[in-house]
Amino acid sequence: MPIPDDVTGEEIDKDVKQELQSLPKGLAEDVSRNLVMVARLIDEDPEGAYGYSRVALRLASRVAAVREAAGFAAYASQKYSEALAEFRAARRMTGNVDLWPVMADCERGLGRPEKALDMAGAPEVQKLDKAGQVEMRLVAAGARRDMDQLDAAIVTLQSPELASNSVQPWTARLRYAYADALLAAGREGEAREWFAKAVESDKDGSTDASDRLAELDGVEFVDALVEDDGDSDHDSESDSDRDVEVVNSEAPEAKSVPETEPEPTEDSVDDDGLDDVDDVDDMDGDEGDLKS
Repeated sequence: MPIPDDVTGEEIDKDVKQELQSLPKGLAEDVSRNLVMVARLIDEDPEGAYGYSRVALRLASRVAAVREAAGFAAYASQKYSEALAEFRAARRMTGNVDLWPVMADCERGLGRPEKALDMAGAPEVQKLDKAGQVEMRLVAAGARRDMDQLDAAIVTLQSPELASNSVQPWTARLRYAYADALLAAGREGEAREWFAKAVESDKDGSTDASDRLAELDGVEFVDALVEDDGDSDHDSESDSDRDVEVVNSEAPEAKSVPETEPEPTEDSVDDDGLDDVDDVDDMDGDEGDLKS
């Protein structure tokens, strides 16, 4: 597969580069350039990333970082069986448990949520760092939803990390998942509050919480650049005035979405249904909770 000339392979993570030092220099460079392409394309073009990962895998299948990259490329392309095999291979090579949550999510993708829940209660979870444990909690909640156990999914997400005022890399996704589960359970008022909290913590736009919040508030975003044959007056408007029009589907006047919500306090969290978050630290077969 063609690789742009500006990709040298030096862009690769230093830990991966160190792993590749076991290869001949020319081969290591070829592998690293393909891995750079995987990283570049995995979000916007998963199939393209998958193609480059297969090239790297043919060149250096005994390098753990290559197996891991191939796993993530397959995972992004929804090739869950293949992804799981690559993650297992990488884990055997390194003994590292960091891939445990994504391995469990592959089980969900393969239609085996019960297996994902078994993994959520496994000893490996206790070896994960905080981010990994939160990720495992998200996977377990998703497995509960796969099994139509909405109340159990909501309880699974109730945790000290959800109740905390501190904004961490996982905060927006955790709040979003909780809001989405509440909405699926018909608890629209609570869901709106948590979507607003997700918006507040989602500084890099990793979720569509703002869109979900607008939808709950009855706000619709319409492209005002679409020509209206029956109204030529708009032709005199400047482009900057006509970029986006906000329409409230429930009232004649536009209704704006609140920009922020107050930081949740311990009392406010209790009011939102987290009365006993300290009691859901452990994930077991009955509740589906993951020890944080």
